[in-house]
Amino acid sequence: QVRLVESGGGLVQAGGSLRLSCAASGRTFSTYTLAWFRQAPGKERECVAAVNWSGRNTYYADSAKGRFTISRDNAKNTVYLQMNSLKPEDTAVYYCGADASSFPRSLARYYGYWGQGTRVTVSS
Repeated sequence: QVRLVESGGGLVQAGGSLRLSCAASGRTFSTYTLAWFRQAPGKERECVAAVNWSGRNTYYADSAKGRFTISRDNAKNTVYLQMNSLKPEDTAVYYCGADASSFPRSLARYYGYWGQGTRVTVSS
């Protein structure tokens, strides 16, 4: 059974940091693009960051550039999202996804595997 399990969410004050992790099991995703999406209440799921299989190619939403860093450890089948300088508008449920493409894509419809999400709340 393929599973993606996110962790690391929580409540943090504006300006603070969090590191999200997503551990995959059931198959190896070393050739997949891995990404972090988020979904706030009443909004569509949006891609925050994505990284290709080698880690050399990344995508960042404009809202994440300069504040968030995506990375992966293929030996651990894990992808991370380091989030710094958090803002109240970053509040959302964060999901990791896996896409069989070899280059980062930002549309949710390309991602065939999803985790259950981890909630991030940033207080002002």
